Amino acid sequence: MPKLPPDFNSRLKTMVAGTPDASLVFLANFEVEEEWGRGEQRLPRFTADSGGALVTAMDEFAVLLAGPDDHVVLKTAPDGDYLGYLGDLGIALPALHVAAPYRRTATVTEAVLADPALLDRLAALGRAGCRLAPHGVSASEERLSERTGLPLIAPPAAVCRAVNSKIYSRRLADEAGIRQPPGWVCETVTELERALPDAAALLDKGHRLVIKEAYGVSGKGLAVLDSRQRLDRLHRMIAQRASRAGDERIAFVLERWVDKRADLNYQCTVGVDGVVHFDFVKRALTEKGVHKGHRMPADLSAAQHAVLAFAADAIGKKLAADGYFGVAGVDALVEPDGGIYPVIEINARNNMSTYQIRLQERFVGPGRWAMARHYPLRLDRPVGFAAVAGAVGDLLLGRPGGAGLLVNNFATVNAGAGGDGPFDGRLYGLLVADSVEELDDIDATIEARLAAMKGDGS
Repeated sequence: MPKLPPDFNSRLKTMVAGTPDASLVFLANFEVEEEWGRGEQRLPRFTADSGGALVTAMDEFAVLLAGPDDHVVLKTAPDGDYLGYLGDLGIALPALHVAAPYRRTATVTEAVLADPALLDRLAALGRAGCRLAPHGVSASEERLSERTGLPLIAPPAAVCRAVNSKIYSRRLADEAGIRQPPGWVCETVTELERALPDAAALLDKGHRLVIKEAYGVSGKGLAVLDSRQRLDRLHRMIAQRASRAGDERIAFVLERWVDKRADLNYQCTVGVDGVVHFDFVKRALTEKGVHKGHRMPADLSAAQHAVLAFAADAIGKKLAADGYFGVAGVDALVEPDGGIYPVIEINARNNMSTYQIRLQERFVGPGRWAMARHYPLRLDRPVGFAAVAGAVGDLLLGRPGGAGLLVNNFATVNAGAGGDGPFDGRLYGLLVADSVEELDDIDATIEARLAAMKGDGS
């Protein structure tokens, strides 16, 4: 096997486009999973889904994944001071292509498809040999590829959707002999009913269960069950909905709940030739099942790391056999005794951690610690990057080798603005330090400084 380039950008291009010199057009369509899950039966929602504008503003992450010979398509232009800050850090930025103003909650793909002038510019890039590299592929990204002539460096939407299902993850682990919690795939009401006696027996032994939507996203679409009564009630609800629809097809996974010491996220890249590269593993930071960030290194033993590397290779080979190539992210967990469950779910798309790789390569050297996270902001009016930088103060990272916060998405700060009242925003960044203790101290100080922000006119 030819030696792959050490840096992620060149390695990705080599594996999916055949050359490290390919020019890619990155599209960070983070909301793709919502499209994959459309039309599936869902579990009850006890809180309203929100944050659509914030999720679509996450497209700015792609600016720091692309290289200087690449292009990035965005819904809105980045803050000029923010781009200046990245330039001062010595980061060579890609060419940026911004869609004309469109509906605030529209996806980046929708905004691009609604902009004839931008479609023409992208078509010119296609004629020049550029290729489209989305966060994930749905029918919308296939339509964008067709409209512009930009070839997708990704499998068809149907393959990506199938791989992203938690049902696929569970079946792959079974076939590959990868350890996973006891559980059942339920694609019909009848399959769910067949699983009930064994599931109830686990509850009787004091275990909890979790039922997951096949296309649940970010901690939504799952329910933890701790009694036969809750299991029976959920079964009745699912069966009644299916009966009313006249279709017994469902898409759920029912599993024994596993106690854990830590969540992990690791990534492999699958080449068009079937070659699998293990990219990294990070410790995921979650709160009530919702992703909050990553800590790196993951602080695993050599044996634990080897378990994940073995699983990544087995997963990648199976994905290649099923027609998938590109980035695949896998969620795993560490048990209280140090045991590993290597496959909780597989994601057929970029991951939040994917967008940190180029920053890690440049700013997080051997022996250093980093934490990717976001800070919630409650603002009464939009703020500019200069105001946020002023609030962070001397803890804003200013150079390679330094310690502090490197902002890797500013667009999400003001994404919730639009009405007359206060709104919620998020500041995403990568914290870098020489020790875990310094990392935690910087984190706590920045959190306190940002909590005092209310808004300004910049």
